[in-house]
Amino acid sequence: MAFASNSGGGPMADINVTPLVDVMLVLLIIFMITAPLMTHKVTVKLPLATLKQKVDIHVPPVTLTIKANGELYWDDERVNASQLDQQLAVTVQRTPQPMVNVRADANTKYGIINDAVQTVRRAGMRKVGFVSSPERNH
Repeated sequence: MAFASNSGGGPMADINVTPLVDVMLVLLIIFMITAPLMTHKVTVKLPLATLKQKVDIHVPPVTLTIKANGELYWDDERVNASQLDQQLAVTVQRTPQPMVNVRADANTKYGIINDAVQTVRRAGMRKVGFVSSPERNH
């Protein structure tokens, strides 16, 4: 219990640290009990991966270019929707399957790009990527 040193009965200016020490001791006990529980580790034996194919097989990617007006180019050759479907049908059959890189003008509407990408995905292509110009250093 803290007693005021002045006899005037005014407010006491000293800080009572007893509750602070009590809280700190309780926290210390809680951390001492829970710390050993945190170090318990669950051991898991992960499966090993085995590759039957050679890893260094490099298949050049195929480029699908989309211009702002909606024109499609398959490896720099102009194609329409039916020709694109034929090219995709042939490309899907290749082993290993090449990646399709989609290049689009900066002004091309997103809906046109989305339609082309959905056509590629519906054809069964597993890897579809986007090509952009590198970021410029200012």
